[in-house]
Amino acid sequence: MSFNIMIRACMQRNFLSYETVLIITFLYLSLLVGFGMIFLIFTQSGVNVLYEGSLPVEGSYLDRLYTCFYFSAVTLFSVGYGDIIPVGYGRLIAVVEALIGYVLPAVFVARTVIGIDKR
Repeated sequence: MSFNIMIRACMQRNFLSYETVLIITFLYLSLLVGFGMIFLIFTQSGVNVLYEGSLPVEGSYLDRLYTCFYFSAVTLFSVGYGDIIPVGYGRLIAVVEALIGYVLPAVFVARTVIGIDKR
């Protein structure tokens, strides 16, 4: 059945639209920036939520911003290198972000398959 749906979608040339790719890209970027800013707010207010090695994330504002965005991207895309570690509230925030990162592709695929099947 899945193969049949995929063949029909490819024949109709509407399997993946430019708008859908753009929406998914902006959604991922919004999530990445949003969670990165949450980590940055905690870090800037003196609450240690991210550790680099065995030390809290430190440095200038731009260094912290870069580190928070990097950790957010690594968490959202489920890479998890382990060079930056969430602690305290950061663990809960990272779990929520990772859950969204896992569920979003499944929702996208399900929505695409259901949309193709209805046509």
